[in-house]
Amino acid sequence: MTVYVATHKVYDIPSDGCYQPIMVGSAIRESIPANYLRDDSGENISKKNPNFNELTAIYWAWKNSQSDIVGLMHYRRYLGLKKSHLPADRLTKAQMEALLRKYDVILPKARNYFIENQRNHYLHAHANEPYFIMEKVIRDDYPDFYPAFQEMEKSTKAHLFNMFVMKRAVFDDYATFLFGVLEKVEQQVDLSTLEGQDLRVFGFLSERLMDTWLHTRGYSYVEEPVISLDKTNWLDKGTQFLKRKFFPNAKKKVHF
Repeated sequence: MTVYVATHKVYDIPSDGCYQPIMVGSAIRESIPANYLRDDSGENISKKNPNFNELTAIYWAWKNSQSDIVGLMHYRRYLGLKKSHLPADRLTKAQMEALLRKYDVILPKARNYFIENQRNHYLHAHANEPYFIMEKVIRDDYPDFYPAFQEMEKSTKAHLFNMFVMKRAVFDDYATFLFGVLEKVEQQVDLSTLEGQDLRVFGFLSERLMDTWLHTRGYSYVEEPVISLDKTNWLDKGTQFLKRKFFPNAKKKVHF
């Protein structure tokens, strides 16, 4: 088992047990800490990190990792058995192995936006054209996945953050779908029309593909709470959410 911990900067990342820090976008970084893996060795898309975010780590693991169980966490977000801000409360290797004896996938607890569905939430928060391109790619090139995509759009809930732990065969299936879709979308997205956070387009789009894939394939899964090492400013987060919904042209933040 290897659970990769994606980071884009030096951070106090525990590297014990099955957790392995990986510097995303290593190809464009000036230096990499000695105990961090690089995502620019072997077959990789490291240089695309500004547009793919943590997906460059997922791609590297797909093409280069030999582990039987593969996971991805973030330098400031982990999965645990309870909500917490403490690294010590992360899932242990033994706990994840026990869960995977019952389920195919471990995911973060789904986030519920309550007042708007996933389609509207995305369109209020991000540049719209890439989403419409992805919608068409799935409809035309992945028709078996399109019903689940439509159900995802209608739902107020989603498994976000691109965080997971999966058995190897399941992970390979997920990565094949994920990067197959995004490759086709990338060919049609004009990055020169995007700015600010919208340049992270493929990372944002990919969060809508997890549930699309999961519910099409029918894999079993379990949800676990998210441990956030940085405490959330809920007033700021709520303000930004309402701003995106009711004032779409205003300057806004998405993931923070």
